[in-house]
Amino acid sequence: MSEEVQIERESMEYDVVIVGAGPAGLSAAIRLKQINPEINVVVLEKGSEVGAHILSGAVLDPSGLNRLIPDWKEKGAPVSTEVVDDNFFVLGEAGQVRVPNWPMPPLMNNHGNYIVSMGNVCRWLAEQAEALEVEIFPGMAASKIVWDGDRVKGVVAGEMGLNPDGTPGPMYEPGMELHGKYVFIAEGVRGSLAKEIITRLNLSDGHEPQKFGIGMKEIWEVDPAKFQKGRVIHTMGWPLGKNAGGGSFIYHFEDNQVLVGFVVHLNYQNPHLYPYMEFQRFKHHPMVAELLEGGKRVAYGARAISEGGWQSLPQLSFDGGVLLGCSAGMVNVPRIKGNHNAMISGIEAAEAAAAALAADRAGDRLEAYDSAVRGGDIAKDLKKVRNVKPIWSKLGLWPSLALGGFDMWVSNLTGWNPLGTWKHGKTDAAATGKAADFPKIDYPRPDGKLSFDRLTNVAFSFTNHEESQPCHLKLKDPSIPISVNLPVYDEPAQRYCPAGVYEVIEGSDGPRFQINFQNCVHCKTCDIKDPSQNINWTTPQGGDGPNYPNM
Repeated sequence: MSEEVQIERESMEYDVVIVGAGPAGLSAAIRLKQINPEINVVVLEKGSEVGAHILSGAVLDPSGLNRLIPDWKEKGAPVSTEVVDDNFFVLGEAGQVRVPNWPMPPLMNNHGNYIVSMGNVCRWLAEQAEALEVEIFPGMAASKIVWDGDRVKGVVAGEMGLNPDGTPGPMYEPGMELHGKYVFIAEGVRGSLAKEIITRLNLSDGHEPQKFGIGMKEIWEVDPAKFQKGRVIHTMGWPLGKNAGGGSFIYHFEDNQVLVGFVVHLNYQNPHLYPYMEFQRFKHHPMVAELLEGGKRVAYGARAISEGGWQSLPQLSFDGGVLLGCSAGMVNVPRIKGNHNAMISGIEAAEAAAAALAADRAGDRLEAYDSAVRGGDIAKDLKKVRNVKPIWSKLGLWPSLALGGFDMWVSNLTGWNPLGTWKHGKTDAAATGKAADFPKIDYPRPDGKLSFDRLTNVAFSFTNHEESQPCHLKLKDPSIPISVNLPVYDEPAQRYCPAGVYEVIEGSDGPRFQINFQNCVHCKTCDIKDPSQNINWTTPQGGDGPNYPNM
């Protein structure tokens, strides 16, 4: 018996339905109302409140905000910590070498940018949207696409109260179908609806596969004597070395709070690599430890980062809707910035949709949006840096700094990339090697002062899932983790998950695979990195997941 036959849902009609109250979705909603206050707009947010699921570094390039709300300062946007000191280091185990700023292309300069909490920026954007009479529904997870043939007609949102086996429980609420003349998908990285749409409509055909990193972040309150408001530090090198690409950020924010983050590119080969423990080890580097000693960690979180850039942008519009921001993959990897492009994508989509609605169109492709992204500011931002990531992946850190830097410099000066367009090649899942071909890595035990075990840290993400609901981490074949991933890859899910969701437990009948979905911080790494591509991340019921206060 199909769910579609059994479950009847009420429906609501809107001009534009937006899935996700991040910078892309909220910018789109605001811009639509700026153009025409009569446009009927709804924003659906799976987090318990706007900002609850937002995690970003973040040093914000204000170009998107300037375009959306030019008087944001006067309106009290939480964007006030301007970058005053910009530093880049290559780390060794016991020391560091500072890379001077002068040889770097101007696009790498952070002066004029702001250290922010994007969660708080999104809360403020939501206030601006609501003042324009945008309807925003937090705690409303959009769990299904409503299809009309190959046209996206709307989404199902607010379904709650399912039993663990997926059948309706005693408190079941079927949710509603929200239909839109256009549906904007702004779920963030590797969202379940975007994944379905991209696959079904073959939107990535002719483009490189998307690439990803896993970003982990802690907020620390440090000794006021060590705090330097507006200071930005980025590092590369130790502890990752040749095991993986990636690096760190340390941002001195406000109120003696320092944002400490670590990114590991997910195309690493050694399945024994443990990204979370690489982050914890990083904090014991003398330069970092000196800053954090005597301080207190107050928050933790993790999320995947889209890293494919220009080559990996799929077709952005389809019949009935568009992909915005990180749902499409608009992060500038060397700058570690994507929020400005997410906001610009929302603006461009809103302008294309408003023009279509004014012309009495509905449900068709907003090709003007594709053209605006591929010929506008987002393209200018991403094209200049398009070869840095693939050079790094293929040749390593130092060639990437040299060749990638050369390519960025020439592109910055002329608009032309002398190295052409390098390809990414394999997906991150396919890049995973066999366990027998790589050495195991010995990680020090966390000391409980600078470094922490995963479960202790997950408590600082304030994550909660109703345990009686179905597990939202779906295995296509439940036998694969033990029959394939364990003998071939030493089941890397035990390590690549930054929240301790996956365990292999030895019992009298042999090993079994356990999923602790209550711990999930919605980073989507499992959906990306599982070498058998056996894990499908789906959205849990609305309001569940992390509750980030100011990430």
